[in-house]
Amino acid sequence: MSLEEENKTIINRLTEAVNRGDFDAFDEYCAPDNAQELKDSIAEIRRGFPDYHINTVIQIAEGDVVARRFVAYGTHLGEFMGIVPTGEQVTFEGVLMDRLVDGKIVESWAGVYPDELMEQFATQEERKRERVEQELRVARRIQQASLPKTTPTLEGWQISPFYRPAREVGGDFYDFHLLSEGRLGVVVGDATGKGVPAALVMATTCGMLQLAAQSSDSSSPGEVLEGVNETLLARIPSNMFVTCFYAILDPKSGHLVYANAGHDLPYLRRRGGDCEELRARGMPLGLMPDMRYEEKETILEDGEATLFYSDGLVEAHDPKGEMFGFPRLRELVAEHGEGKSLEEILLEELYSFVGESWEQEDDITLLTLRRSVSQS
Repeated sequence: MSLEEENKTIINRLTEAVNRGDFDAFDEYCAPDNAQELKDSIAEIRRGFPDYHINTVIQIAEGDVVARRFVAYGTHLGEFMGIVPTGEQVTFEGVLMDRLVDGKIVESWAGVYPDELMEQFATQEERKRERVEQELRVARRIQQASLPKTTPTLEGWQISPFYRPAREVGGDFYDFHLLSEGRLGVVVGDATGKGVPAALVMATTCGMLQLAAQSSDSSSPGEVLEGVNETLLARIPSNMFVTCFYAILDPKSGHLVYANAGHDLPYLRRRGGDCEELRARGMPLGLMPDMRYEEKETILEDGEATLFYSDGLVEAHDPKGEMFGFPRLRELVAEHGEGKSLEEILLEELYSFVGESWEQEDDITLLTLRRSVSQS
């Protein structure tokens, strides 16, 4: 066998070893200094592409140099060249040259076509962005389809819902349940997570609450939450849960009975300007079995209002990183008079607080239940 054929055979054996992930072969076929450099190079590639595989297209040997054109491929599962994993298969093309002395590779040069490689990355990143955008569109449709299309009309009451989704779809929801004897069920909640998973859990919870409220019309808010918790527990991922505040209003008397599954506490503004929290103990839905939900009750007199909301409002940040916060919200509710609607005031204060460059971090849901002032 000629020297050129022997050198080509060594290169081919090393290539086969690289495809197997056999790093010891570098010590067998390479000079010590070159062996470590090649190990480091292949190790970096394999961190980005664990299934990296190289195929020789054409191989030429002249004297002590072996040159070959190659095509390699691998699935992009780790960071490579500063680019986060795409999960896509990438193809490398280029030229390799090795110089051998006494059967050992002493020098190696590699030329990869970087423009083609970067174009593949760019194309895959674009596909990934398109998939994310598609998922967000699906999540928004699920979420919007689950929200009520109309707001109930109750004599002597003003019901004002406001919902503003963030770009990254969350799991906020609100709903109304028309019950017997003119009563109204009001629910506000938030499913953990973002995107399609949160939208699906949110839609599932809305359906369960509606079914539980209507199938057992005499049920109390606590009983409704207990039933939904047990059903939801077996149907959502273990790392997800739902916070939810459920109240039933008797519009004739202003009697409000409520229960809370770990949701932010609503505020009740009295006519004198006092502001109360509607407190009731209870764990979020879907976390633990056999939960019981404490029930409380109150009366809304003429001119009094209750604000239900999600954490997208209180957790909004200004340019310095400060949160809008509960104290600020409670103070604004307490100061609310008979002029503008409460949600208008809150949104004006929010936009002033966060500034023009604000990027909304989470869905914002506000729902005001206000008893009109009697004219008699």
